[in-house]
Amino acid sequence: FGSNVHKWKDTLIKATPENLAEARRYVQQIDIAGWTNLNGGLMAGIELLNEAHKNGSLPERSASLIIMLTDGRPTKGELNTDTILQNVKNAIEGKYPLYNLGLGYDLDYGSLEKMASENNGLARRIYEDSDTALQLQGFYDEVANPLLTEVELHYPENAISDLTQNNFKHYYNGSEIVVAGRIIDDVLNSITADVKAHGAEEDLTFSEQSDIKQTAKAFEDQQYIFGHYIEKLWAYLTIQQLLEKRNSAKGDEKTNLTAKALEMSLKYKFVTPLTSMVITKPEDNIDKAAIADKPLEAEATRQLVPASAYPSYTSSSPSHRYTSVDGDPHFIIDIPEQDDHLCFNIYEDPGKILNLIWDPSTGITVNGQLIGNKQSKNDVQPQNSYIGRLGILNKELNLKLEVTPEKIILYNGTKQMTFTWLDEVTLLHPTLTLKIIRKKSLEVSMGEGATFVIILHQTWRRNPKHGDFLGFYALDSHRLSEHTHGLLGQFFHPINFTILEVHPGSTPEKPDATMIVKNHQLTATRGWQKDYTENSKHGTDVPCWFIHNNAEGLIDGTYTDYIVPSLF
Repeated sequence: FGSNVHKWKDTLIKATPENLAEARRYVQQIDIAGWTNLNGGLMAGIELLNEAHKNGSLPERSASLIIMLTDGRPTKGELNTDTILQNVKNAIEGKYPLYNLGLGYDLDYGSLEKMASENNGLARRIYEDSDTALQLQGFYDEVANPLLTEVELHYPENAISDLTQNNFKHYYNGSEIVVAGRIIDDVLNSITADVKAHGAEEDLTFSEQSDIKQTAKAFEDQQYIFGHYIEKLWAYLTIQQLLEKRNSAKGDEKTNLTAKALEMSLKYKFVTPLTSMVITKPEDNIDKAAIADKPLEAEATRQLVPASAYPSYTSSSPSHRYTSVDGDPHFIIDIPEQDDHLCFNIYEDPGKILNLIWDPSTGITVNGQLIGNKQSKNDVQPQNSYIGRLGILNKELNLKLEVTPEKIILYNGTKQMTFTWLDEVTLLHPTLTLKIIRKKSLEVSMGEGATFVIILHQTWRRNPKHGDFLGFYALDSHRLSEHTHGLLGQFFHPINFTILEVHPGSTPEKPDATMIVKNHQLTATRGWQKDYTENSKHGTDVPCWFIHNNAEGLIDGTYTDYIVPSLF
């Protein structure tokens, strides 16, 4: 919550009533001070705990853990999230779990999840509401009483496959441990689980044997509504663990984990960050809203809001409709079914490459690399980022197009053609159409796929802050296949949303509302973003509902899932 790191005590102390009272007084005096030194605070806490273990001030069998509460992204000290993740992992060295609590929406929750997962913990969002204190208390109650540490469950070798996680850092009072797997020995009559763990005073070791046929019959007699209950339980645990591994994976490993988790989610019909629930309304119920969500509190007071109930800002809207990314970077999603738009921003470090479109059927991929503002060595303000480099690939046609604010390079197999933005070019080919409008835009089509428009944004050369960058607009997206994905590509398929409870926001002309989309309940703000295809200098306003927090809940998964290692 502050720019500098302050410690209440330099060493750990006992939780006596007097010390607890003093700690409460200290916490009540903490004020928000400056920016967020996330790395500094975390490293100080980890160092405090490491030192206590090193000097023997903690009981040998104590169960140590770290809980971090933050309401923002790093803006002071170390700003690179990858570096912070590595620093924390190196400092903890797997010795104790880290639990991250993210308060509100102005934070990088995906990175908090990844950090916790890499350190045997978990992340949880704390919603800013009247029950915030109860949410915090509820989480603490879950982890306040560890009973066992280093819990391991072992099963007979060569009899079990596809085992879910079978070792756990802590076991807490009131919690449960579930391990599932496949029995591959058809002649096995019983199965034995050997359990080992460290207790507060002594080690715990015991074995439990279960008759396979009797257990199977017991579940049949229960007549579970899900059917094949144990198999679905195994699938659920496996999917959750695949998603956790995916948070830390990169490149091909991440792609493979995503594909496996998606395949199992569809096979076993689980709603996950990679899948959505779709409810089809019966014909005799067309006037009722069908929302794939649990019943909402005070449902009777909520009403669907007509389009006229919120500002539309339609006076200067462009004559066409694109799904696009432009600016720093602003994503605009066209929703023709509802004659409206959704928009969101992605906050990520310069140099990172985002997958915008990926269509495995047509072989078309579009990736965009971020660039930042010009900064001096003494400038510690967080950078805005823009699309500074685009890569368009058609694998089937062996065509690649690399676009920067300086040049346009076309690769056709081993051949290469280079253009600049000073050229005026129209290139027509059976598999490629390319049109450059001098110092303004590029239009490109590859094969039977979609048409893309790239806008060049040039700034004054002596501008101390801003450099040249690109805008990307997708046209004729219906030509891409139903398997298309990516930050933009996933919205080439129909998507519906419902707006509830429009109310004044922080800015009078930009009201807030509750949005129901993809089985999520989000806070959205009515506003507008710029489309630069008709006026590349000033742009035209596009009315939209703005989704906060890197579009969490709107996009499939989290935005970090769309970071790729290379442009092609």
